[in-house]
Amino acid sequence: MPGPAAQDRARLADAATAGAAGPGPSGAAPRAGPRAPAGAGHGVPLPGAGSAHGAVGQGPQTGQDHPPLPLTLRVDLHLHSYYSPDSKTSFADLVARCREVGLDRIALTDHNTAAGAFELRRLHPGLAIAGEEIKTREGEVIGLFLAEQIKPWLHPEETLDRIHGQGGLTYLAHPCDRFRASFTPERIIELAPGVDIIETYNPWARPADNQLAAELCQELRKVAATGSDAHSPPELGLSWMEIEEYEGPADFLDKLRQARHVVTELSGTQRRA
Repeated sequence: MPGPAAQDRARLADAATAGAAGPGPSGAAPRAGPRAPAGAGHGVPLPGAGSAHGAVGQGPQTGQDHPPLPLTLRVDLHLHSYYSPDSKTSFADLVARCREVGLDRIALTDHNTAAGAFELRRLHPGLAIAGEEIKTREGEVIGLFLAEQIKPWLHPEETLDRIHGQGGLTYLAHPCDRFRASFTPERIIELAPGVDIIETYNPWARPADNQLAAELCQELRKVAATGSDAHSPPELGLSWMEIEEYEGPADFLDKLRQARHVVTELSGTQRRA
C-alpha cells in the first residue's frame, strides 16, 4: 500500500485535472485561454496570511481607497516592463502608476532578463527589488533580490540553486496554470525543498489553478504570494500585499508569511499588454 506521502501526491495530481480540460504539456509555450473572473480563485485561506487573504475588495481604481495598515509596505512581486517582449510599460509610467496607487515596493520580473530590474533599482533604489521571471525546461521561476541575471532553459533545480546561491529568494509563478508554462503537482512537491514562495493568486490563471496552487502552498508550508503579473500600468494596484518593514531577503520572507493579501474585483480585467 502506498505511504502517506505517495497518497498525498496522487490526490493532488488528481485534483489538478478534476472537472477541467486536461492540462497542456509541461513546459509548453503560453497560449490563449479563458481568464479567471475578476477577483476569483484566490484559493483557501492560509494560516497567518492575514484577514484579507483571498478577500475581494470593492474594486478601487487606486490604492488610496484601501489604506495600508500602520507600519506596512504595499508590495507587488510579479510585474513586467518594456524589457519583456509582451509589455510596453516604460519606467516613467511604471513609477507614476506606483505613486498613484500607493505601491511602496515592487519586484520587476521581466521575462528571462534582469537588466531592466537592475536599471530600475539603480534609478529608484527605494522602490525596486531586482527580479527575473526565468523560463526553465518546465515551468517558470521568479528570482527575487538578485545580484546577477539567471540564464533561461536550465533544469528547475539548477535555476532554484542559482537563485539561492546569490542570496535571493525563489518564487513559483502561476505554478499550476495549465494555459502557460507550469509544473505538475508532483513536480512542485519534488521541487519544494528549493522553493521559498508559491504564487497562490495570479489574475490570468483559472480559479481552479489558483486553488490548486493555494492548496499545495498550504500543505507544503510555503509562503504565499499574490501577484498582479502586470504587463501594463492599469493592471498595477488591482491586487497587492501589505507587509511590515524588513531588513534583507530572509527578513522579507519572514514578514511576507504574515502578509495581508488584497484582491479587488477589477483584478484580471485591465490587461493591455
